[in-house]
Amino acid sequence: MIARFLLLLALLPAPLCAQWLGHAGDPQHTGLAPVKSLPLDRIVWSMSVDETSPTEPILIHYGSPLATPQNTIVVPVRGSGGQYCIDAVRGSDGTLLWDVMTDFVNAPSDGNWVPNFSPTLTPSGALYYQGIGGTVYRVADANATSVSPERISFLPDYMANKAAYDASVFISTPITSDTAGNIYFGYEVSGTAPGGLTSGIARIAPNGTAAYVAASAITGPAGVTGLRLGTNSAPALSLDGSKVYLGLQGMTGDSQGSDYLAAIDSATLAPLHNVALTGYIDDAGTTSPTVGPDGRVYFGTLPGYHFRGTLGNFSADLSQSFTPGSFGWDETVSIVPRSMVPSYTGTSTYLIFSKYNDYKEAGGTGINKLAILDPNDTQIDPVTGQPVMKEILTIAGVTPDPTLPFVREWCINAAVVDPFTHSILANSEDGMLYRWDLWTNTFSEAIELFAEGAREAYTPTMLGPDGTTYAINRAVLFAIVPEPSSAALLAAGALLLARRRVGQAHRLPGCDFIPGKRCACPTAGTRSHRI
Repeated sequence: MIARFLLLLALLPAPLCAQWLGHAGDPQHTGLAPVKSLPLDRIVWSMSVDETSPTEPILIHYGSPLATPQNTIVVPVRGSGGQYCIDAVRGSDGTLLWDVMTDFVNAPSDGNWVPNFSPTLTPSGALYYQGIGGTVYRVADANATSVSPERISFLPDYMANKAAYDASVFISTPITSDTAGNIYFGYEVSGTAPGGLTSGIARIAPNGTAAYVAASAITGPAGVTGLRLGTNSAPALSLDGSKVYLGLQGMTGDSQGSDYLAAIDSATLAPLHNVALTGYIDDAGTTSPTVGPDGRVYFGTLPGYHFRGTLGNFSADLSQSFTPGSFGWDETVSIVPRSMVPSYTGTSTYLIFSKYNDYKEAGGTGINKLAILDPNDTQIDPVTGQPVMKEILTIAGVTPDPTLPFVREWCINAAVVDPFTHSILANSEDGMLYRWDLWTNTFSEAIELFAEGAREAYTPTMLGPDGTTYAINRAVLFAIVPEPSSAALLAAGALLLARRRVGQAHRLPGCDFIPGKRCACPTAGTRSHRI
């Protein structure tokens, strides 16, 4: 156990040991579990993440829950009027600690699926979540029993042009925090904004100082207009925190050669590298960059055969492209330490976990799988005849679809990779949460969330600091724990990391919106507790 824990620490260059910071867990989006996941025996509590009572198909991307080392679970919730709020609950029993509304409005470019509202925690425990007009709200301590969020803008003239910015500027990606507490997010400009502002990426430091850069200034390719970050595509940090990777979409739409993967300097936002993607970024997807332990960057696009997409495989400076994976458009792939797959005999120091659906309705086999792939080895794809990442392990879903001749697909945009139990935690549209044991290549555990799952846009899986697993199905978040006799808590220390502070602050006292107002989202009385 100690050896595996030390291995995990070596693979995690940034986040706190027992903290789930945001989308896919950490700034590199590795999905690596910070603690050992506990057995999947029972649902200890559950809560709605959407009070609009959506009906199937649920084409809504729900933001990832977050976890502090003190076991406060921060849950983004879609309210009954389409507004959003944040619930902070006690991880042990789901008791509401505090909740706040936000005036956040979804970006117009949504691919006809409701985009995710996905906040972030910093290593110091501060919470940031999206607001209107490109603003963010900061809660200094997510573990507090009551909070007074502070609104911050990256725009120095926001208050002077509030109405115009509120109508034209929208945060369009999950927020990502680095190890020093700086946050990064993409914003979209629709229509005309003051000063000719165009879509781009913003950075806010722990002291509120801010900077931003237009997407067009990051690459500036000839003939591509209207560049912006892909909707739902969370920025990722390099291993040393010096670079921010992001997917850029051109106005030319669903065509090859108009979209880019780019890297910028994390402190200055100056452009560093970019590469034209062979496919395109789809606003209905959630693909975000994943950074491997060797600095490689993985990023998915469409089209790909059978609507599977393609997983790009790039060097850290984006100057080299390696063998792609044959699935990628609507997920963030995870990093798998080599030791998790003892049957592996290749040369790679780590492997890639990917959803591996093969959609029957798009001409595929309907055998929807999960896969472990080797980013440094190849096989010939049986459909295209082209080299793709070699499949090391695959496992198919087990539940027949009730209306179509195939198995229910995997409902994942970010999974949990647990080196302590050599397993992957992933949820399916059959209403089950599965543990895929990589030593035996079997589903060693499964727990029913709903008797019949829902067809819905892909959802995140998350791990709490006490080993509780959190999964979403049919717009409900479930907390899964072992039977009392087998419960165990893996304690882990916290790394206190220095913060960087530059620039000029644009804090906004006296705003007309009251961020501390309690919202009409789920409260403790409306949660379904299952003991």
